[in-house]
Amino acid sequence: MKLQRLLALCLLAGPCATPAQDNASLRLHERGYLTRPGLDVLVFSDIYPDGHQTGVTIIQHGTRVAANGDVRLEKSPGQWSPMPKGGERTVDKDSATISQHLSYPDPEKNRRGFNPIFYPDLQLGYWVRVTPERNGAFRIRVDLDQPLPQQWAGRIGFNLELFPTDLFGKSWLMDSVSGIFPRQPGGPLVSSSISDDATASTPRQANSPTAAPDSGLTAPLASGKRLVVAAESNLQRLSIESVTGSLELIDGRSNHNNGWFIVRGALDAGATTRALEWVVTPHTVANWRYEPVIQVSQVGYASAQPKRAIIELDVRDVTLQPVRLLRLTENGSQEVLSLTPAAWGNFLRYRYAAVDFSSIRDPGMYVLSYGDKTSHPFRIGDDVYARHVWQPTLEYFLPAQMCHMRVSEKYRVWHGLDHQDDALMAPVNLNHFDGYVQGSSTLSRFRPGEAVPGLAAGGWHDAGDLDLRVESQIGTVWLLAKMIEEFGLDYDATTIDQSRKQVEIRDADGKNDALQQIEHGLLSVLGGYRALGRLYRGIIEPDLRAYVLLGDAAVQTDNAVSKPVAGLGVDNNGQPIVADDRWVFTEDNPERELHVAAGLLAAGRVLKGYNSQLAEEATSAAQELVARASDRNKGAARVFALAELIQSTNDARYVEQLVAMEAFIVAQPKESAWMLASILDRLPKRFVARVTKAVAEYQKGVSARARTDSPYGVPYEPNIWGAGWDIQKRGVHQYFFQKGWPALTSVDSYVNALNFILGVHPGSNTASFVSGVGAHSVTTAYGTNRADWSYIPGGVVSGTNLVRPDLPELKVWPYFWQQTEYVMGGGETNFMFLALAVDKLYRNREPAAASP
Repeated sequence: MKLQRLLALCLLAGPCATPAQDNASLRLHERGYLTRPGLDVLVFSDIYPDGHQTGVTIIQHGTRVAANGDVRLEKSPGQWSPMPKGGERTVDKDSATISQHLSYPDPEKNRRGFNPIFYPDLQLGYWVRVTPERNGAFRIRVDLDQPLPQQWAGRIGFNLELFPTDLFGKSWLMDSVSGIFPRQPGGPLVSSSISDDATASTPRQANSPTAAPDSGLTAPLASGKRLVVAAESNLQRLSIESVTGSLELIDGRSNHNNGWFIVRGALDAGATTRALEWVVTPHTVANWRYEPVIQVSQVGYASAQPKRAIIELDVRDVTLQPVRLLRLTENGSQEVLSLTPAAWGNFLRYRYAAVDFSSIRDPGMYVLSYGDKTSHPFRIGDDVYARHVWQPTLEYFLPAQMCHMRVSEKYRVWHGLDHQDDALMAPVNLNHFDGYVQGSSTLSRFRPGEAVPGLAAGGWHDAGDLDLRVESQIGTVWLLAKMIEEFGLDYDATTIDQSRKQVEIRDADGKNDALQQIEHGLLSVLGGYRALGRLYRGIIEPDLRAYVLLGDAAVQTDNAVSKPVAGLGVDNNGQPIVADDRWVFTEDNPERELHVAAGLLAAGRVLKGYNSQLAEEATSAAQELVARASDRNKGAARVFALAELIQSTNDARYVEQLVAMEAFIVAQPKESAWMLASILDRLPKRFVARVTKAVAEYQKGVSARARTDSPYGVPYEPNIWGAGWDIQKRGVHQYFFQKGWPALTSVDSYVNALNFILGVHPGSNTASFVSGVGAHSVTTAYGTNRADWSYIPGGVVSGTNLVRPDLPELKVWPYFWQQTEYVMGGGETNFMFLALAVDKLYRNREPAAASP
């Protein structure tokens, strides 16, 4: 086993570069990209052009400075602009040339799929080839399968995007002119680069945020043959020289708020081979190494809590230095402990070591020191989670996200009274641009375009957007209810007045905020159920211009209920008809109905005595949903609903139905066994014994993965978004496993999840994923106020994501939904749950044995 792990770690790390290679050319890394000390060039290693992280990508001194190098149909494309489909990728080991074939259109996205895109009538195939040159330079070449059609000549080009935040205030030089990268875009504006003929053949997404390709674009910052970026910075300087044509330096933020700076070169008309050719020369510092990063909770640790920090190192740093724990006093810092960290091994592109200082229990403020690096200050104490940790989520984030309310905070208004015109029934046979699909029927008595009553109350905006998804609403409700049941959550810092539709943050009204928030969620979910006779799928704006709103939710619509709109649909150009009211979608989805039923049941239990009428309605609706959907779903959702029904009713019929699902539960304990933790004493002993055996095997695997998957004691497996939300969700499930099977489940499996969210995670940015929580946190986030480069306290981002194949990244940039977007239905409340769970676990408790 140890040999297998060592072999796996060697493969993860790849070959180590040495100082002698500092002046060498780029070489092929075993993971398929070009590398030399201080520089990596990825060539279509990632899969996500929508998020600015694929194409030709430059990582300079450990920081991604440029990305999405590819052929594009617009000078400054946006999220719904045409993107190519990737094809064959080849690597020539002799020349170290990496080549990628791509083509327009992408048939999987052209007017179809989750986010449909409208492509022009153009067939274009091409190769992008990247070849190393001397001293770390590399050559980009574009070869076309066929010459460009005449009407597109000069309009299609190769774009390389430069990450903006790190360039603000830095210099650029273009031939004989120069300037500074501006913090905000500015004029003069130029007309669209697409001619009338081309525009006519280029249909756009309905009510696009921009009226036509490249409309609203400012004049290039400069044009020329050779561009130098950040000439004053040895860590960031790079040059781009065009061999074939001229370069343009464009501010892509002028027509898209989330745009980057763009270096663009038009493809030569009539050319196939070498339709474009550039030489890119990033500067690298001799003998550069990645600086050590100390990863420790931004909040701190309970006195009895295991305390384990991670040191992230350059893969070539094989000699470990001592770690010093310093206590902060009025006379400065005093060393209380010195330890040699234990080597963990290689993970992603770094080497890791761990240091355990669990023996220190004395309350106070501390820092960790490794070499010349010192961590942020953190606290040790029994009450470390008592204030300023989970509380901002309940005090700020949930109120700020409340829909159909005016939300104020003393002198500030978070948003005005919004969406009082909710909602019109969505058109049939519609594939909405944000993934909503309405079939051939509305599944209700309402016709398309008809106003559906009862929807202008309750719910939370979800969360970088302003739509209401039913799973987000009920997920928040269920977790809040569980926090009341498990931890007795009772906290009052907010006035919520449903009769006046007003919320006042930091103004207590004598009521439990958690119960008031649960009530608010049910007003939306049950309001839709009353009106439709079924659950709504979601409520969302009808067009992209409204969808991309970066401002007060109250101005998204006119707040005036529209008269019924006969035959509401879209016109021949894809434009929605008439009213600005949001649309409500329906669906036939038994799995989702059972999930909602589970949340309604938990809410019904905790609302008794607070709003008994709503509690009874929630329980009754849940039983109707289970009766309707149970026979059409035999998976985890059915287990979930039955478990909550048993807890609410103790009805033997539901116990019998649950026991009948033994084969499924035993075969997949990860998916559903945790749901039984609160009702084990109500289930047959023989059934419990067989489930326990399956849980024991599953938890063995959990313990093994905690030691080997990553240095953090949790699996780090991001897909598109950062892994934080999934790690939190897994942590909550592990809490229930530990509750039901304490002898089989380690508390570390959910304690480590909380530490990960609070700063013990990969990459140089060790910010807490919870905005405003901890010494350093994500305070430029993808929330409703992202255009202000701001944040909402208590919002929880998905966090450090993976730029394939091996770069963990968390940038300061308000438009990376895959890193810093807030979310409802788990991202925020899973964090609250874990913080309360760890507080309960270690408050006034004797220390546990340190983990091996």
